[in-house]
Amino acid sequence: MKKILLILLFFASIKASAQTGSVRGRIIDNITEQPLVGATVVFLADSITGATTDGNGQYRLDNLPIGRVTLSFSFIGYETITLPNIEVNSGKDMPVDVRMIESFSSLDEVVISSGAQKEKALNKLATVSARQFSIEEITKYAGGRSDVARLATNFAGVSAPDDSRNDIVVRGNSPTGLLWRIEGIPVSNPNHFSSLGTTGSPVSALNANVMANSDFITAAFPAEYGNAIGGVFDIGLRKGNDTNYEYTIAAGAFSGGEAMIEGPMGQKGSFLLNARYGLAGLFGAGGTGGAIPNYGDLSFNLDFGKGKIGSFSLFGISAASKISFRGKKVATSNNDDLFGAEDEDMDITSRFGVLGLKHLIALNDYSSIKTVIGTSYSKEKVELERIFDYGTPSANPLPYRYVDNDESRLTLSSVYNARYSNNLSVRGGIMLEQYGLRGEFFTRDRQDDNDGDGYPDYARLMDTDDRYTIFQPFVQGQYHLSESFTLNGGIHGQYFSLNETFVIEPRASLTWYLTPTHSFTIGYGIHHQNVAAPLLFLTQYIEGNSFQPNRNLDPVRSDHYVIGYDLSPGNGWRAKIEAYYQDISNAAVERNPSSYSSLTEGADFGFSIDKFGLVSEGRGHTRGIELTLEKFLSKGWYGLATASVFQAKYKGSDNIERNSPFNNSYVLNVLGGKESKVGKNGNVLFADTRLSTAGSRRYTPVDLDASRIAGYQILQDELAFSQQYDAYFRMDLKLGMKLNSRRKKLSQQFYIDFQNVTNNKNVFVRQYNRLTNNVDQKNQLGFFPDFGYKLQF
Repeated sequence: MKKILLILLFFASIKASAQTGSVRGRIIDNITEQPLVGATVVFLADSITGATTDGNGQYRLDNLPIGRVTLSFSFIGYETITLPNIEVNSGKDMPVDVRMIESFSSLDEVVISSGAQKEKALNKLATVSARQFSIEEITKYAGGRSDVARLATNFAGVSAPDDSRNDIVVRGNSPTGLLWRIEGIPVSNPNHFSSLGTTGSPVSALNANVMANSDFITAAFPAEYGNAIGGVFDIGLRKGNDTNYEYTIAAGAFSGGEAMIEGPMGQKGSFLLNARYGLAGLFGAGGTGGAIPNYGDLSFNLDFGKGKIGSFSLFGISAASKISFRGKKVATSNNDDLFGAEDEDMDITSRFGVLGLKHLIALNDYSSIKTVIGTSYSKEKVELERIFDYGTPSANPLPYRYVDNDESRLTLSSVYNARYSNNLSVRGGIMLEQYGLRGEFFTRDRQDDNDGDGYPDYARLMDTDDRYTIFQPFVQGQYHLSESFTLNGGIHGQYFSLNETFVIEPRASLTWYLTPTHSFTIGYGIHHQNVAAPLLFLTQYIEGNSFQPNRNLDPVRSDHYVIGYDLSPGNGWRAKIEAYYQDISNAAVERNPSSYSSLTEGADFGFSIDKFGLVSEGRGHTRGIELTLEKFLSKGWYGLATASVFQAKYKGSDNIERNSPFNNSYVLNVLGGKESKVGKNGNVLFADTRLSTAGSRRYTPVDLDASRIAGYQILQDELAFSQQYDAYFRMDLKLGMKLNSRRKKLSQQFYIDFQNVTNNKNVFVRQYNRLTNNVDQKNQLGFFPDFGYKLQF
């Protein structure tokens, strides 16, 4: 630690002359997304330094001092926005895009709206249980691994007491309840090493360096979002620099090594291209013992600028990952591998990709249409071989599990946006998704020996090649009843061709501004989500004939009720409290009385393989209260404290109310950071810390005697999720420095992130081990020092 501080102080002592930087971006109307031509941008510390937007709404502000600056954005008839603490460095033009809100009372009146604005979603129709997040937040917070999903665990109502994966539990819901959208279209799991039906994995395929400010919504979603009951990530990709070529080279133990280039394209456009390759396995950061995870991704965004027929952009992400577990290496790693076993060899490959073309055209001064045509795909392949009679002369390696799933989507999204007056806005559109699913699944797990060869049969549990459609029309509006009251309302529809169901979902929220600093919100919405594909297409064989008895399951329904109070007293402080209740119905349960429910699925790589003939009769609920106290970065420091107390319950077909496996009961996060200027050129020494504690996952105890007889794990179904692992606790500390060149357009940043500094042994799992014939415990990754370096020029 002393050596690290000495190195940082050495760089801090470097003398330098003054250097300047630039801010660029685009200013648009927040509803129609049309550019605001002639909008004004002013550097508040020097009102002489300013700029106005061109015909595309673009601006550029040069000769700004290195460090944190405050800019004001104004346009006649719109609320003036003041954005403080925008970071300017010498290596890169800082992109700052602004969505402006039309003033309510008069087209000539301007209302000053200052502050970080992070507490409000970019989507101005999302007024309940929503907030935006930035690239800086993803990369700043200690222990975050530059992963957007792990960032969300710092927000109220979100937990993830499993460091090995980035699944998130939103208000007690299964991670499968989460919707991922990229540039307006839904996608499958956007992670490396992902599997069908899940929403998380060990490593994200979304690169923070190519993301724009985006939204995260936890309940009562606006009408444009569908096929989700737990939460929404609405991800946007940023555009490249349209005036200068810029380059970034970076490396991190978890985020990987990467290179990025961006710059102008043609006369009006820009491009951004980023390639990344994982390094976690080289530093033993994956919890995979001797196995080395290999993963990489490519991201791009091509903006063709505005033409006579509107604006076009082409975006895409391609990700691939592979890992091979070898039993011999697991045996020599003291069996600390979280995913492998010493009597098994396993090869896993996965892919994820999305490609989309976006078009925006103005119909007139007050309306526009945004259309996105895209395709996305995900693939997983698992080949596992197990040595039966391991460690004996009769040892026999046999295929044990084979998975080969390919999911593709062809998506059309078209949205009409209109601002009919300064108090009425309307949005409506359609989302059409054509799915293709080809799946194969063979396993010996829990199978009988019907062929008499002395080993469990190698049974086929999925064999599908299906096409199906999800169609989602919606309309929603926002009406300012007065300067104090804003009403949002809408209707979302969802048609699922597999079982020909169509549901109607009303959504509504009301915001009451008591004063400019105090507001109340109330929201309600009905939401549906289809049961996960691994359950829908589970295949059963009877007398040689195949059946898929779960195909006709109804979508799970969730009614959301939310009430909240928000206080923004100024000086960068904000406090918020929200209470919520979710009533869940139509969950998939077994016909015969049991504790099973589809609400308990989704926190691992796979799903149950023996749940045939399910019916949509299960119920559940979540309820809780959340508190957020936040100080946005000002005067060199920031802080965030979130606390959640909640309950998540469900009923299986035995009609007994039980804890959900995601009923962690409570979550507490405390974060803080300090920036200190050093030297004469805007160099910064920074420190960030994070403390997180939560109730751990619920689990079902093992029936040890039955497991020993069967040779595989058997749980005590009547005691489902009655036990809870020891409370989760973790503390992270991050130290680093930002250096700006004296003469060149170049900046550097490096950090060391001490993750789990107390080396707390958080439980990963307690399960039956067929080799020891006992219930063994595996712990999550202990203390690990992550690092990162970034060069921009």
